[in-house]
Amino acid sequence: MLGDVFTTRPELVGTFGMVASTHWLASSAGMAVLEDGGNAFDAAVAAGFVLQVVEPHLNGPGGEVPAVFTTATNPSPQVLCGQGVAPAGATVEHYRGLGLDLIPGSGLLATTVPGAWDGWLTLLRDHGTKRLHDVLKYAIGYARDGFPLLERVPAVVDTVRSLFAEHWPTSAALWFPAKGSRFANPVLADTWERLLSEAKGTTREAEIDAARKAWSQGFVAEAVDSFCRKEFRDDSGRDHAGVLTGQDMADWTATYEPATTADFGPWTLAKCGPWTQGPVLLQQLRLLENANLSYTDGIPTADTVHTALEATKLAFADREAWYGDAEVPVDLLLSREYAADRARLITDTASRALRPGGPDPRLPRYPSAPKDLSGAIGEPTVRPDGSTKGDTVHIDVVDRWGNMISATPSGGWLQSSPTIPDLGFCLGSRAQMFWLEEGLPNTLAPGKRPRITLTPSLALHEGAPRIAFGTPGGDGQDQWQLCFWLARTVGGLNLQAAIDAPAWHSNAVPSSFYPRDFVPGEAHVESRLGRSTIAGLRARGHEVIDVGPWTLGRLSAVSRESNGLLRAAANPRGMQGYAVGR
Repeated sequence: MLGDVFTTRPELVGTFGMVASTHWLASSAGMAVLEDGGNAFDAAVAAGFVLQVVEPHLNGPGGEVPAVFTTATNPSPQVLCGQGVAPAGATVEHYRGLGLDLIPGSGLLATTVPGAWDGWLTLLRDHGTKRLHDVLKYAIGYARDGFPLLERVPAVVDTVRSLFAEHWPTSAALWFPAKGSRFANPVLADTWERLLSEAKGTTREAEIDAARKAWSQGFVAEAVDSFCRKEFRDDSGRDHAGVLTGQDMADWTATYEPATTADFGPWTLAKCGPWTQGPVLLQQLRLLENANLSYTDGIPTADTVHTALEATKLAFADREAWYGDAEVPVDLLLSREYAADRARLITDTASRALRPGGPDPRLPRYPSAPKDLSGAIGEPTVRPDGSTKGDTVHIDVVDRWGNMISATPSGGWLQSSPTIPDLGFCLGSRAQMFWLEEGLPNTLAPGKRPRITLTPSLALHEGAPRIAFGTPGGDGQDQWQLCFWLARTVGGLNLQAAIDAPAWHSNAVPSSFYPRDFVPGEAHVESRLGRSTIAGLRARGHEVIDVGPWTLGRLSAVSRESNGLLRAAANPRGMQGYAVGR
Protein backbone atom coordinates (compact mmCIF):
# COMPACT_ATOMS: atom_id res chain seq x y z
CA MET A 1 0.00 0.00 0.00
CA LEU A 2 1.05 3.62 -0.63
CA GLY A 3 -1.08 5.59 1.77
CA ASP A 4 -4.58 4.60 0.63
CA VAL A 5 -3.36 3.50 -2.83
CA PHE A 6 -3.14 -0.21 -3.57
CA THR A 7 0.06 -1.62 -5.09
CA THR A 8 0.55 -5.21 -6.21
CA ARG A 9 4.20 -5.27 -5.18
CA PRO A 10 6.64 -3.06 -3.32
CA GLU A 11 8.64 -0.51 -5.23
CA LEU A 12 12.22 -1.83 -5.08
CA VAL A 13 14.81 0.46 -3.48
CA GLY A 14 18.59 0.00 -3.38
CA THR A 15 21.97 1.52 -4.18
CA PHE A 16 23.74 -1.06 -6.39
CA GLY A 17 21.67 -1.56 -9.53
CA MET A 18 18.15 -2.12 -10.85
CA VAL A 19 16.80 -4.05 -13.84
CA ALA A 20 13.15 -4.17 -14.86
CA SER A 21 11.76 -5.96 -17.89
CA THR A 22 8.81 -7.85 -19.31
CA HIS A 23 10.18 -11.27 -18.22
CA TRP A 24 11.74 -12.33 -14.94
CA LEU A 25 14.50 -14.36 -16.60
CA ALA A 26 15.69 -11.36 -18.58
CA SER A 27 15.65 -9.15 -15.48
CA SER A 28 17.61 -11.80 -13.57
CA ALA A 29 20.18 -12.17 -16.36
CA GLY A 30 20.68 -8.42 -16.43
CA MET A 31 21.14 -8.37 -12.66
CA ALA A 32 23.66 -11.21 -12.88
CA VAL A 33 25.73 -9.07 -15.23
CA LEU A 34 25.57 -6.13 -12.81
CA GLU A 35 26.66 -8.42 -9.98
CA ASP A 36 29.58 -9.54 -12.16
CA GLY A 37 30.83 -5.97 -12.41
CA GLY A 38 29.08 -4.98 -15.61
CA ASN A 39 27.36 -1.67 -16.15
CA ALA A 40 23.80 -0.85 -17.22
CA PHE A 41 24.59 -1.29 -20.90
CA ASP A 42 26.16 -4.71 -20.41
CA ALA A 43 23.09 -5.72 -18.41
CA ALA A 44 20.64 -4.38 -21.00
CA VAL A 45 22.36 -6.33 -23.79
CA ALA A 46 22.28 -9.57 -21.79
CA ALA A 47 18.62 -9.07 -20.90
CA GLY A 48 17.79 -8.19 -24.50
CA PHE A 49 19.20 -11.43 -25.86
CA VAL A 50 17.44 -13.48 -23.18
CA LEU A 51 14.13 -11.87 -24.18
CA GLN A 52 14.70 -13.11 -27.76
CA VAL A 53 14.64 -16.65 -26.36
CA VAL A 54 12.01 -16.57 -23.61
CA GLU A 55 9.46 -14.25 -25.30
CA PRO A 56 9.80 -15.50 -28.90
CA HIS A 57 6.24 -14.51 -29.76
CA LEU A 58 7.09 -10.90 -28.91
CA ASN A 59 10.60 -10.43 -30.34
CA GLY A 60 13.48 -12.34 -31.88
CA PRO A 61 16.99 -12.13 -33.36
CA GLY A 62 15.55 -10.96 -36.70
CA GLY A 63 13.90 -7.93 -35.10
CA GLU A 64 14.98 -4.45 -34.07
CA VAL A 65 15.82 -2.34 -31.03
CA PRO A 66 15.52 1.39 -30.36
CA ALA A 67 16.82 2.72 -27.04
CA VAL A 68 17.25 6.03 -25.27
CA PHE A 69 20.05 6.35 -22.72
CA THR A 70 22.35 8.56 -20.71
CA THR A 71 25.80 7.76 -19.38
CA ALA A 72 27.36 8.50 -16.01
CA THR A 73 29.57 11.11 -17.68
CA ASN A 74 27.07 12.59 -20.13
CA PRO A 75 23.52 13.42 -18.99
CA SER A 76 22.44 14.43 -22.51
CA PRO A 77 19.99 11.77 -23.72
CA GLN A 78 21.08 9.81 -26.79
CA VAL A 79 19.13 7.42 -29.01
CA LEU A 80 20.39 4.10 -30.32
CA CYS A 81 18.76 3.29 -33.64
CA GLY A 82 18.76 -0.47 -34.08
CA GLN A 83 15.91 -0.24 -36.58
CA GLY A 84 16.87 -1.58 -39.98
CA VAL A 85 15.85 0.14 -43.20
CA ALA A 86 13.81 -0.91 -46.21
CA PRO A 87 15.81 -3.05 -48.65
CA ALA A 88 17.06 -1.65 -51.97
CA GLY A 89 14.40 -3.63 -53.80
CA ALA A 90 11.55 -2.36 -51.60
CA THR A 91 9.97 0.18 -53.92
CA VAL A 92 6.38 1.30 -54.23
CA GLU A 93 6.48 0.17 -57.85
CA HIS A 94 7.51 -3.36 -56.89
CA TYR A 95 4.72 -3.79 -54.36
CA ARG A 96 2.12 -2.12 -56.56
CA GLY A 97 3.23 -4.41 -59.37
CA LEU A 98 2.25 -7.35 -57.17
CA GLY A 99 -1.27 -5.96 -56.94
CA LEU A 100 -0.88 -4.74 -53.35
CA ASP A 101 -2.36 -1.60 -51.80
CA LEU A 102 -0.81 -2.28 -48.39
CA ILE A 103 2.37 -4.12 -47.45
CA PRO A 104 1.36 -7.44 -45.89
CA GLY A 105 1.64 -7.76 -42.12
CA SER A 106 3.36 -11.15 -42.29
CA GLY A 107 5.71 -12.98 -44.62
CA LEU A 108 8.90 -12.00 -46.42
CA LEU A 109 7.61 -8.88 -48.21
CA ALA A 110 7.27 -7.13 -44.86
CA THR A 111 10.94 -7.55 -43.93
CA THR A 112 13.34 -4.70 -43.24
CA VAL A 113 17.04 -5.19 -42.51
CA PRO A 114 17.20 -6.98 -39.13
CA GLY A 115 18.69 -4.49 -36.69
CA ALA A 116 18.72 -6.00 -33.20
CA TRP A 117 22.07 -7.81 -33.46
CA ASP A 118 24.00 -4.80 -34.72
CA GLY A 119 22.12 -2.46 -32.41
CA TRP A 120 22.87 -4.42 -29.25
CA LEU A 121 26.49 -5.05 -30.26
CA THR A 122 27.09 -1.42 -31.15
CA LEU A 123 25.83 -0.40 -27.71
CA LEU A 124 27.98 -3.05 -26.04
CA ARG A 125 31.09 -1.99 -27.95
CA ASP A 126 30.73 1.74 -27.32
CA HIS A 127 29.25 1.90 -23.82
CA GLY A 128 29.58 -1.53 -22.24
CA THR A 129 32.55 -3.11 -20.51
CA LYS A 130 32.00 -6.84 -21.02
CA ARG A 131 33.06 -9.16 -23.83
CA LEU A 132 30.36 -10.52 -26.08
CA HIS A 133 30.44 -14.05 -24.71
CA ASP A 134 30.00 -12.68 -21.17
CA VAL A 135 26.60 -11.19 -22.01
CA LEU A 136 25.40 -13.68 -24.64
CA LYS A 137 25.99 -16.79 -22.53
CA TYR A 138 22.68 -16.45 -20.67
CA ALA A 139 20.60 -16.47 -23.87
CA ILE A 140 22.68 -19.30 -25.33
CA GLY A 141 22.14 -21.34 -22.18
CA TYR A 142 18.35 -20.98 -22.37
CA ALA A 143 18.28 -21.69 -26.10
CA ARG A 144 20.52 -24.76 -25.72
CA ASP A 145 19.21 -26.27 -22.49
CA GLY A 146 15.63 -25.06 -22.54
CA PHE A 147 13.61 -22.43 -20.75
CA PRO A 148 10.23 -22.37 -18.96
CA LEU A 149 7.66 -21.90 -21.71
CA LEU A 150 5.08 -19.18 -21.25
CA GLU A 151 1.53 -20.39 -21.81
CA ARG A 152 1.10 -17.65 -24.37
CA VAL A 153 3.68 -19.21 -26.75
CA PRO A 154 1.77 -22.41 -27.61
CA ALA A 155 -1.42 -20.32 -27.69
CA VAL A 156 0.10 -18.15 -30.41
CA VAL A 157 1.31 -21.23 -32.26
CA ASP A 158 -2.20 -22.68 -32.12
CA THR A 159 -3.60 -19.46 -33.56
CA VAL A 160 -1.36 -19.74 -36.65
CA ARG A 161 -1.28 -23.55 -36.77
CA SER A 162 -2.98 -23.82 -40.17
CA LEU A 163 -0.63 -21.24 -41.69
CA PHE A 164 2.41 -23.13 -40.37
CA ALA A 165 1.10 -26.56 -41.37
CA GLU A 166 0.05 -25.58 -44.89
CA HIS A 167 2.51 -22.87 -45.87
CA TRP A 168 5.39 -22.40 -43.39
CA PRO A 169 6.75 -25.93 -42.78
CA THR A 170 10.02 -24.70 -41.26
CA SER A 171 8.07 -22.81 -38.62
CA ALA A 172 5.92 -25.87 -37.97
CA ALA A 173 9.05 -27.97 -37.45
CA LEU A 174 10.41 -25.58 -34.85
CA TRP A 175 7.27 -24.47 -33.02
CA PHE A 176 4.77 -27.33 -33.08
CA PRO A 177 6.83 -29.13 -30.39
CA ALA A 178 6.51 -26.03 -28.16
CA LYS A 179 4.28 -27.65 -25.58
CA GLY A 180 4.60 -28.46 -21.92
CA SER A 181 6.70 -26.53 -19.43
CA ARG A 182 10.13 -26.43 -21.11
CA PHE A 183 11.35 -25.72 -24.63
CA ALA A 184 14.74 -25.34 -26.33
CA ASN A 185 15.92 -23.91 -29.64
CA PRO A 186 19.34 -25.55 -30.19
CA VAL A 187 19.67 -24.27 -33.77
CA LEU A 188 19.54 -20.70 -32.48
CA ALA A 189 22.15 -21.61 -29.86
CA ASP A 190 24.32 -22.99 -32.68
CA THR A 191 23.94 -19.73 -34.62
CA TRP A 192 25.04 -17.63 -31.68
CA GLU A 193 27.93 -19.92 -30.84
CA ARG A 194 29.15 -19.78 -34.45
CA LEU A 195 28.99 -15.98 -34.30
CA LEU A 196 31.07 -16.10 -31.12
CA SER A 197 33.58 -18.42 -32.78
CA GLU A 198 34.08 -15.84 -35.51
CA ALA A 199 34.39 -12.95 -33.05
CA LYS A 200 38.17 -12.78 -33.24
CA GLY A 201 40.19 -9.69 -32.42
CA THR A 202 42.99 -8.27 -30.34
CA THR A 203 40.63 -6.13 -28.24
CA ARG A 204 37.13 -6.42 -26.84
CA GLU A 205 35.94 -3.90 -29.39
CA ALA A 206 37.57 -5.76 -32.28
CA GLU A 207 35.89 -8.99 -31.19
CA ILE A 208 32.50 -7.30 -31.20
CA ASP A 209 33.09 -5.78 -34.63
CA ALA A 210 34.08 -9.19 -35.98
CA ALA A 211 30.81 -10.62 -34.66
CA ARG A 212 28.90 -7.79 -36.30
CA LYS A 213 30.60 -8.55 -39.60
CA ALA A 214 29.93 -12.28 -39.28
CA TRP A 215 26.25 -11.40 -39.05
CA SER A 216 25.93 -8.73 -41.77
CA GLN A 217 28.54 -9.99 -44.23
CA GLY A 218 28.99 -13.63 -43.29
CA PHE A 219 26.99 -16.79 -42.86
CA VAL A 220 23.87 -15.14 -41.39
CA ALA A 221 23.52 -12.74 -44.33
CA GLU A 222 24.12 -15.61 -46.76
CA ALA A 223 21.36 -17.72 -45.18
CA VAL A 224 18.95 -14.75 -45.15
CA ASP A 225 19.68 -13.92 -48.79
CA SER A 226 19.07 -17.48 -49.93
CA PHE A 227 15.89 -17.89 -47.90
CA CYS A 228 14.34 -14.63 -49.10
CA ARG A 229 14.45 -15.86 -52.71
CA LYS A 230 11.79 -18.44 -51.87
CA GLU A 231 8.05 -17.77 -51.97
CA PHE A 232 5.85 -18.12 -48.90
CA ARG A 233 2.26 -17.27 -48.06
CA ASP A 234 1.59 -13.93 -46.36
CA ASP A 235 -1.58 -12.28 -45.13
CA SER A 236 -2.41 -11.00 -48.60
CA GLY A 237 -3.52 -14.59 -49.17
CA ARG A 238 -0.84 -15.20 -51.81
CA ASP A 239 2.74 -16.49 -51.94
CA HIS A 240 5.56 -13.97 -52.36
CA ALA A 241 9.35 -13.95 -52.20
CA GLY A 242 11.12 -11.30 -50.19
CA VAL A 243 13.25 -8.41 -51.41
CA LEU A 244 15.83 -8.41 -48.61
CA THR A 245 19.36 -9.36 -49.73
CA GLY A 246 22.69 -10.01 -48.09
CA GLN A 247 23.94 -6.77 -49.62
CA ASP A 248 21.18 -4.86 -47.82
CA MET A 249 22.46 -6.30 -44.56
CA ALA A 250 26.08 -5.49 -45.39
CA ASP A 251 25.19 -1.88 -46.23
CA TRP A 252 23.45 -1.08 -42.93
CA THR A 253 24.75 -0.41 -39.42
CA ALA A 254 23.14 0.82 -36.21
CA THR A 255 23.54 4.53 -35.47
CA TYR A 256 23.22 7.09 -32.68
CA GLU A 257 21.39 10.40 -32.68
CA PRO A 258 20.34 13.01 -30.10
CA ALA A 259 17.02 12.34 -28.41
CA THR A 260 13.95 14.45 -29.14
CA THR A 261 13.09 16.30 -25.93
CA ALA A 262 10.48 18.62 -24.43
CA ASP A 263 10.38 20.42 -21.09
CA PHE A 264 7.47 20.27 -18.65
CA GLY A 265 8.26 22.37 -15.59
CA PRO A 266 11.30 20.80 -13.90
CA TRP A 267 10.97 17.67 -16.05
CA THR A 268 12.46 16.98 -19.46
CA LEU A 269 11.19 13.96 -21.37
CA ALA A 270 13.48 12.33 -23.93
CA LYS A 271 12.17 10.18 -26.79
CA CYS A 272 13.31 8.72 -30.08
CA GLY A 273 12.67 10.96 -33.08
CA PRO A 274 9.65 11.03 -35.43
CA TRP A 275 10.85 7.98 -37.35
CA THR A 276 9.14 6.42 -34.31
CA GLN A 277 5.90 7.52 -32.68
CA GLY A 278 7.98 8.75 -29.72
CA PRO A 279 7.25 12.50 -29.95
CA VAL A 280 3.52 11.78 -29.72
CA LEU A 281 3.91 11.37 -25.94
CA LEU A 282 5.48 14.82 -25.82
CA GLN A 283 2.64 16.24 -27.90
CA GLN A 284 0.02 14.71 -25.62
CA LEU A 285 1.69 16.21 -22.56
CA ARG A 286 2.07 19.59 -24.26
CA LEU A 287 -1.67 19.59 -25.00
CA LEU A 288 -2.38 18.73 -21.35
CA GLU A 289 0.11 21.20 -19.89
CA ASN A 290 -2.51 23.75 -18.87
CA ALA A 291 -5.40 21.34 -18.33
CA ASN A 292 -7.09 20.88 -14.96
CA LEU A 293 -6.10 17.28 -14.18
CA SER A 294 -6.74 15.53 -10.88
CA TYR A 295 -6.52 12.17 -9.10
CA THR A 296 -8.36 10.90 -6.04
CA ASP A 297 -6.73 8.08 -4.10
CA GLY A 298 -4.62 7.19 -7.13
CA ILE A 299 -7.58 7.14 -9.55
CA PRO A 300 -8.02 9.82 -12.25
CA THR A 301 -11.33 11.64 -12.49
CA ALA A 302 -13.62 11.31 -15.50
CA ASP A 303 -12.67 14.85 -16.59
CA THR A 304 -8.99 13.88 -16.49
CA VAL A 305 -9.43 10.71 -18.55
CA HIS A 306 -11.70 12.48 -21.03
CA THR A 307 -9.24 15.32 -21.55
CA ALA A 308 -6.37 12.89 -21.92
CA LEU A 309 -8.27 10.84 -24.50
CA GLU A 310 -9.05 13.94 -26.53
CA ALA A 311 -5.43 15.10 -26.38
CA THR A 312 -4.38 11.63 -27.54
CA LYS A 313 -6.63 11.85 -30.61
CA LEU A 314 -5.16 15.21 -31.61
CA ALA A 315 -1.56 14.14 -31.06
CA PHE A 316 -1.98 10.88 -32.94
CA ALA A 317 -3.68 12.66 -35.83
CA ASP A 318 -0.46 14.67 -36.13
CA ARG A 319 1.51 11.44 -36.00
CA GLU A 320 -0.49 10.17 -38.97
CA ALA A 321 -0.01 13.36 -40.98
CA TRP A 322 3.57 14.27 -40.16
CA TYR A 323 5.72 11.49 -38.69
CA GLY A 324 8.16 9.37 -40.67
CA ASP A 325 11.81 9.04 -41.63
CA ALA A 326 11.60 12.41 -43.37
CA GLU A 327 11.72 16.14 -42.68
CA VAL A 328 9.23 16.57 -39.83
CA PRO A 329 8.35 19.99 -38.27
CA VAL A 330 9.12 18.76 -34.77
CA ASP A 331 9.79 22.21 -33.32
CA LEU A 332 6.37 23.38 -34.47
CA LEU A 333 4.54 20.27 -33.28
CA LEU A 334 6.12 20.53 -29.82
CA SER A 335 5.76 24.29 -29.42
CA ARG A 336 3.53 25.69 -26.71
CA GLU A 337 1.88 28.07 -29.17
CA TYR A 338 0.86 25.22 -31.46
CA ALA A 339 -0.35 23.13 -28.52
CA ALA A 340 -2.42 25.99 -27.13
CA ASP A 341 -4.13 26.42 -30.49
CA ARG A 342 -4.80 22.69 -30.78
CA ALA A 343 -6.00 22.38 -27.18
CA ARG A 344 -8.90 24.71 -28.00
CA LEU A 345 -10.35 21.84 -30.05
CA ILE A 346 -10.89 19.83 -26.85
CA THR A 347 -14.47 20.19 -25.61
CA ASP A 348 -16.69 18.36 -23.14
CA THR A 349 -17.78 15.95 -25.88
CA ALA A 350 -15.74 13.11 -27.35
CA SER A 351 -14.59 13.84 -30.89
CA ARG A 352 -15.02 11.27 -33.66
CA ALA A 353 -12.88 13.12 -36.19
CA LEU A 354 -9.25 12.65 -37.19
CA ARG A 355 -7.97 16.23 -36.99
CA PRO A 356 -4.29 16.84 -37.75
CA GLY A 357 -2.90 20.35 -37.47
CA GLY A 358 -0.02 22.24 -38.96
CA PRO A 359 0.35 23.69 -42.45
CA ASP A 360 -1.38 21.59 -45.14
CA PRO A 361 -1.47 18.24 -43.28
CA ARG A 362 -2.05 15.17 -45.41
CA LEU A 363 -3.53 11.96 -44.07
CA PRO A 364 -3.17 8.59 -45.81
CA ARG A 365 -6.16 7.06 -47.55
CA TYR A 366 -7.20 4.49 -44.96
CA PRO A 367 -8.78 1.24 -46.14
CA SER A 368 -12.25 0.33 -44.95
CA ALA A 369 -12.15 -1.08 -41.44
CA PRO A 370 -12.76 -4.84 -41.24
CA LYS A 371 -15.80 -6.07 -39.38
CA ASP A 372 -13.71 -7.96 -36.84
CA LEU A 373 -11.91 -5.38 -34.72
CA SER A 374 -11.11 -7.75 -31.88
CA GLY A 375 -7.45 -7.35 -32.81
CA ALA A 376 -7.38 -3.59 -32.41
CA ILE A 377 -4.93 -2.04 -29.97
CA GLY A 378 -3.95 -4.66 -27.45
CA GLU A 379 -1.11 -6.83 -26.19
CA PRO A 380 -0.59 -9.33 -27.62
CA THR A 381 -2.83 -9.62 -30.68
CA VAL A 382 -2.26 -12.25 -33.35
CA ARG A 383 -4.49 -13.20 -36.27
CA PRO A 384 -4.55 -16.67 -37.88
CA ASP A 385 -2.80 -15.29 -40.99
CA GLY A 386 0.22 -14.32 -38.89
CA SER A 387 -0.36 -10.56 -38.84
CA THR A 388 0.44 -9.17 -35.42
CA LYS A 389 -0.13 -5.92 -33.57
CA GLY A 390 1.88 -4.57 -30.72
CA ASP A 391 3.85 -7.66 -29.73
CA THR A 392 7.00 -6.33 -28.11
CA VAL A 393 9.21 -6.45 -25.00
CA HIS A 394 10.86 -3.80 -22.84
CA ILE A 395 13.93 -3.33 -20.59
CA ASP A 396 15.02 -0.59 -18.18
CA VAL A 397 18.35 -0.57 -16.33
CA VAL A 398 20.15 1.83 -13.99
CA ASP A 399 23.48 1.13 -12.30
CA ARG A 400 25.35 2.47 -9.28
CA TRP A 401 27.47 4.78 -11.47
CA GLY A 402 24.43 6.54 -12.94
CA ASN A 403 24.22 4.93 -16.38
CA MET A 404 20.58 4.57 -17.44
CA ILE A 405 18.86 3.00 -20.43
CA SER A 406 15.36 2.31 -21.68
CA ALA A 407 15.04 -0.10 -24.63
CA THR A 408 12.05 -1.52 -26.50
CA PRO A 409 13.13 -4.49 -28.65
CA SER A 410 10.61 -6.03 -31.02
CA GLY A 411 10.10 -7.77 -34.35
CA GLY A 412 11.11 -11.15 -35.61
CA TRP A 413 8.16 -12.71 -33.77
CA LEU A 414 7.83 -16.44 -34.34
CA GLN A 415 4.64 -15.70 -36.30
CA SER A 416 5.99 -12.82 -38.42
CA SER A 417 7.61 -14.85 -41.23
CA PRO A 418 8.80 -18.42 -41.87
CA THR A 419 11.65 -19.72 -39.74
CA ILE A 420 15.03 -19.80 -41.49
CA PRO A 421 15.95 -23.42 -40.71
CA ASP A 422 19.72 -22.91 -40.79
CA LEU A 423 19.53 -20.09 -38.22
CA GLY A 424 16.68 -20.97 -35.86
CA PHE A 425 14.86 -17.66 -36.17
CA CYS A 426 12.69 -15.69 -38.58
CA LEU A 427 12.78 -12.18 -40.01
CA GLY A 428 10.66 -9.27 -38.92
CA SER A 429 7.65 -7.60 -40.53
CA ARG A 430 8.22 -3.93 -39.70
CA ALA A 431 7.90 -2.79 -43.35
CA GLN A 432 4.13 -3.20 -42.97
CA MET A 433 4.19 0.22 -41.33
CA PHE A 434 5.12 1.94 -44.58
CA TRP A 435 2.46 3.30 -46.93
CA LEU A 436 2.41 2.53 -50.65
CA GLU A 437 0.74 5.89 -51.24
CA GLU A 438 3.17 8.44 -52.71
CA GLY A 439 4.01 11.73 -51.06
CA LEU A 440 3.60 10.82 -47.38
CA PRO A 441 6.31 11.15 -44.71
CA ASN A 442 6.03 7.39 -44.20
CA THR A 443 5.87 6.35 -47.87
CA LEU A 444 7.99 3.29 -48.63
CA ALA A 445 11.43 3.97 -50.13
CA PRO A 446 14.69 1.98 -50.20
CA GLY A 447 17.03 2.84 -47.34
CA LYS A 448 14.25 4.43 -45.29
CA ARG A 449 13.21 3.52 -41.75
CA PRO A 450 9.55 2.64 -41.19
CA ARG A 451 7.69 4.82 -38.70
CA ILE A 452 7.70 2.35 -35.85
CA THR A 453 5.59 2.25 -32.69
CA LEU A 454 8.56 1.28 -30.49
CA THR A 455 9.07 4.15 -28.09
CA PRO A 456 11.30 3.92 -24.97
CA SER A 457 11.34 6.90 -22.60
CA LEU A 458 13.79 8.64 -20.31
CA ALA A 459 13.00 11.55 -17.98
CA LEU A 460 15.34 14.15 -16.50
CA HIS A 461 14.54 16.30 -13.49
CA GLU A 462 16.27 19.69 -13.46
CA GLY A 463 18.71 18.34 -16.01
CA ALA A 464 19.66 15.12 -14.19
CA PRO A 465 18.55 11.70 -15.54
CA ARG A 466 15.94 10.32 -13.17
CA ILE A 467 13.52 7.76 -14.73
CA ALA A 468 13.71 5.24 -17.56
CA PHE A 469 10.42 3.61 -18.51
CA GLY A 470 8.38 2.07 -21.30
CA THR A 471 5.98 -0.65 -22.36
CA PRO A 472 5.18 -3.00 -25.22
CA GLY A 473 1.87 -2.53 -26.99
CA GLY A 474 2.10 -1.12 -30.53
CA ASP A 475 0.04 2.05 -30.88
CA GLY A 476 -0.87 1.78 -27.20
CA GLN A 477 2.69 2.33 -25.98
CA ASP A 478 2.64 6.13 -25.75
CA GLN A 479 -0.92 6.05 -24.47
CA TRP A 480 -0.15 3.75 -21.55
CA GLN A 481 3.05 5.67 -20.88
CA LEU A 482 0.86 8.76 -20.64
CA CYS A 483 -1.25 6.97 -18.01
CA PHE A 484 1.92 6.12 -16.08
CA TRP A 485 3.32 9.64 -16.34
CA LEU A 486 0.12 11.33 -15.20
CA ALA A 487 -0.22 8.91 -12.28
CA ARG A 488 3.36 9.69 -11.31
CA THR A 489 3.40 13.49 -11.76
CA VAL A 490 -0.25 14.44 -11.19
CA GLY A 491 -1.34 11.59 -8.95
CA GLY A 492 1.91 11.69 -6.95
CA LEU A 493 2.37 7.91 -7.03
CA ASN A 494 5.63 6.01 -6.79
CA LEU A 495 6.87 3.89 -9.70
CA GLN A 496 5.01 0.73 -8.74
CA ALA A 497 1.77 2.48 -7.86
CA ALA A 498 1.91 4.48 -11.10
CA ILE A 499 2.33 1.25 -13.09
CA ASP A 500 -0.49 -0.40 -11.16
CA ALA A 501 -2.83 2.56 -11.58
CA PRO A 502 -5.81 1.88 -13.91
CA ALA A 503 -5.04 2.56 -17.57
CA TRP A 504 -6.96 3.50 -20.70
CA HIS A 505 -6.41 4.18 -24.39
CA SER A 506 -8.21 5.48 -27.44
CA ASN A 507 -9.06 2.99 -30.15
CA ALA A 508 -9.78 5.94 -32.45
CA VAL A 509 -6.04 6.00 -33.17
CA PRO A 510 -5.34 4.59 -36.66
CA SER A 511 -3.34 1.39 -36.38
CA SER A 512 0.24 1.32 -37.57
CA PHE A 513 -0.22 -2.36 -38.43
CA TYR A 514 -1.90 -4.15 -41.31
CA PRO A 515 -4.80 -3.65 -42.10
CA ARG A 516 -4.62 -0.14 -40.50
CA ASP A 517 -8.00 -0.23 -38.74
CA PHE A 518 -9.47 2.10 -36.10
CA VAL A 519 -12.81 2.83 -34.45
CA PRO A 520 -13.79 6.51 -34.14
CA GLY A 521 -14.98 7.37 -30.66
CA GLU A 522 -14.00 4.09 -29.03
CA ALA A 523 -12.06 4.03 -25.75
CA HIS A 524 -10.78 0.98 -23.88
CA VAL A 525 -10.57 1.31 -20.10
CA GLU A 526 -9.66 -0.84 -17.15
CA SER A 527 -12.67 -1.37 -14.91
CA ARG A 528 -10.70 -0.18 -11.88
CA LEU A 529 -11.31 3.37 -13.08
CA GLY A 530 -14.65 2.89 -11.32
CA ARG A 531 -18.26 2.85 -12.37
CA SER A 532 -18.80 6.57 -11.92
CA THR A 533 -15.76 7.49 -14.03
CA ILE A 534 -16.75 5.04 -16.78
CA ALA A 535 -20.29 6.39 -16.72
CA GLY A 536 -18.91 9.91 -16.92
CA LEU A 537 -16.91 9.00 -20.03
CA ARG A 538 -19.98 7.52 -21.69
CA ALA A 539 -21.94 10.66 -20.84
CA ARG A 540 -19.28 12.66 -22.68
CA GLY A 541 -19.83 10.60 -25.82
CA HIS A 542 -17.07 7.98 -25.63
CA GLU A 543 -17.88 4.46 -26.82
CA VAL A 544 -16.36 2.85 -23.74
CA ILE A 545 -15.22 -0.78 -23.74
CA ASP A 546 -14.51 -2.12 -20.25
CA VAL A 547 -11.65 -4.56 -20.88
CA GLY A 548 -11.35 -5.83 -17.31
CA PRO A 549 -9.41 -4.79 -14.23
CA TRP A 550 -5.81 -5.69 -15.25
CA THR A 551 -5.37 -5.75 -19.02
CA LEU A 552 -3.68 -2.66 -20.49
CA GLY A 553 0.07 -2.23 -20.83
CA ARG A 554 3.19 -4.03 -19.60
CA LEU A 555 5.13 -1.11 -18.16
CA SER A 556 8.41 -1.23 -16.32
CA ALA A 557 10.55 1.55 -14.89
CA VAL A 558 13.75 2.32 -13.00
CA SER A 559 14.86 5.56 -11.36
CA ARG A 560 17.83 7.24 -9.71
CA GLU A 561 17.46 9.93 -7.07
CA SER A 562 19.88 12.79 -6.37
CA ASN A 563 21.10 10.99 -3.23
CA GLY A 564 22.02 7.87 -5.22
CA LEU A 565 19.03 5.75 -4.22
CA LEU A 566 17.85 3.52 -7.05
CA ARG A 567 14.27 2.37 -7.54
CA ALA A 568 12.48 -0.07 -9.85
CA ALA A 569 9.04 -1.47 -10.60
CA ALA A 570 7.39 -3.75 -13.14
CA ASN A 571 3.95 -4.54 -14.42
CA PRO A 572 1.82 -7.22 -12.72
CA ARG A 573 -0.45 -7.62 -15.77
CA GLY A 574 0.32 -10.90 -17.49
CA MET A 575 2.24 -12.16 -14.46
CA GLN A 576 5.68 -12.27 -16.10
CA GLY A 577 7.25 -8.81 -15.83
CA TYR A 578 9.54 -8.31 -12.85
CA ALA A 579 12.04 -5.87 -11.42
CA VAL A 580 15.13 -6.98 -9.55
CA GLY A 581 17.84 -5.05 -7.77
CA ARG A 582 19.61 -4.27 -4.57
